[in-house]
Amino acid sequence: MASEAIVLTAVAGSGGVSTAFDLRTRRIPNALTLGLSALGVTLAATHVSNITVAGALFGFLVGLLIMLPGHFIGATGAGDVKLMAAFGTMLGPERIGMAFLYTAVAGGALAVIVAMRRRRLLTTLENAATLVKTGGSNVAEIESATADNRFAYAPAIALGVMVAALGV
Repeated sequence: MASEAIVLTAVAGSGGVSTAFDLRTRRIPNALTLGLSALGVTLAATHVSNITVAGALFGFLVGLLIMLPGHFIGATGAGDVKLMAAFGTMLGPERIGMAFLYTAVAGGALAVIVAMRRRRLLTTLENAATLVKTGGSNVAEIESATADNRFAYAPAIALGVMVAALGV
C-alpha cells in the first residue's frame, strides 16, 4: 500500500535524522520531536496512516509512559523519552509497545558493544545491575563525566521503531 510506504519512509527518515543528531551532539532537539509528533498526527488526520488521530495521540502517551521509568532512574535522557513518544504518533499504541521491546534489545546490544570497545564491560554490567536493583541509587556515579559510559540511544530507538513499523 502507498500509505504504508509513506509511513515507513517517515519512520526511516525520522530515525536517521534523530540518530545523526544524537551521535553528533548527544542531544535530540525538541523541534525534531515536536515536528515528528505533528507529522504522526497529520498522517493520521489525513488518513495516510492506518491509525486514527485518537490512536496517534494514545500512541504518543504510551511511548511517553513506557520510557519515563528509564528516565527517572537515569538510564535514558529526556530526548529519548520524547523521541519514543513522537514515534508513538506514527505507530499507534500497540506497535509502539513492540518498538519499545525491540529498542530495549537493540539498546542492550549497543551498550555491550560500546562497553567492550571502551574496555569496561564488567564495570558497565555491574553498574547496570545496581541501577536496576536499587532503582537508581548509583545514578550520580553513572552520570559522572569521568565514567565514560553514556552513549547515544537514538540509534537503538530508530532500529526498534523501524522493526516494529515493518511488522516483524
